[in-house]
Amino acid sequence: MRRRELLTGTAALATAAAGCLGFGKNDSGRLDLTVRNDGDEPVDVEVVVEGDDGTTYVEESDRVDAGVARAFEVTVGATGRHEVVVTGADWEGRLAWDAGVCALYDGTVAVEAETVSVAGECVDPR
Repeated sequence: MRRRELLTGTAALATAAAGCLGFGKNDSGRLDLTVRNDGDEPVDVEVVVEGDDGTTYVEESDRVDAGVARAFEVTVGATGRHEVVVTGADWEGRLAWDAGVCALYDGTVAVEAETVSVAGECVDPR
């Protein structure tokens, strides 16, 4: 019986160690996107996130009221170039990153009456 207890304890220890070391960990990339309306009127936005392999990870529309920001969290593939395109009636903002280099990309698209500004940064490099 002692041998069975030893084997069971060893298997449990190996499983715990694998979890701590990251084996079996989900290596997907992630985008945290904020779309901010700095204008005086609501804007309708469409957000599309695609990978360079043609995979569409999200295609979503929403109305963002004046003075409000809307957050989008998108899980993407673990490698390759990814691009987010945020469009409105007569404007567009784009950001791109490489998920093989950046596990978490943080992007912002700010819309005002006549301008669109985009900013992004890798907040969790691989």
